[in-house]
Amino acid sequence: MPRISAPTLAEHQARQRRALIEATMDILASEGVGAVSPATVGRRAGLARSSVYQYFDSTASIIATAVEEAFPPANAALAAALAAAKTPEDRIDAYVHETLSLAEAGAHRAAAALARAELPPVCRSRLAELHAEQARPLLEAVSELGVTPPGPTAELLGGLIQVAMRQVESGMPTQEAASRVLALIHHGLVPTPATPLQLSPSPPGELH
Repeated sequence: MPRISAPTLAEHQARQRRALIEATMDILASEGVGAVSPATVGRRAGLARSSVYQYFDSTASIIATAVEEAFPPANAALAAALAAAKTPEDRIDAYVHETLSLAEAGAHRAAAALARAELPPVCRSRLAELHAEQARPLLEAVSELGVTPPGPTAELLGGLIQVAMRQVESGMPTQEAASRVLALIHHGLVPTPATPLQLSPSPPGELH
């Protein structure tokens, strides 16, 4: 019987599962989704392949779990950073700073590897849902600023932030990248003016 390395069996199993998930994320970040398998995950976690099958019955189930687990830590960090922000502008600033700080720490690398991978349709659909959930604070802040429609503008800002994330991961200081992004956002993000009412021309001879 395997040695129990925790006070209870439940804690031991939770630790082993966590180790397997962390090993999966590490493989995703460093080698990509194609390198994930029960054997490679077990080896990275220091567990026998047979132990992996106690928690995951296939490579597909490992990847499905990785999809679910790739976002909560970053989302929790974003929520904490946004909690003190009082205005939409403050929330956008906090969102950018925290997202780039997470990029510097490598927190987005597993999710990025999953986004590039050829995943089963159900996993790709779930990944899109989780990306949308992570971007929701940005969308809500843009909407509160009076930009209409907010969706396309928030999507453009998301693309700008993704470029800054890649620059941070390539060595640009986080503060410099954040300052550049926010300068562009502060300059260009303005409320959409109301469209003036257009009166239809009257038929000839009709009085106004």
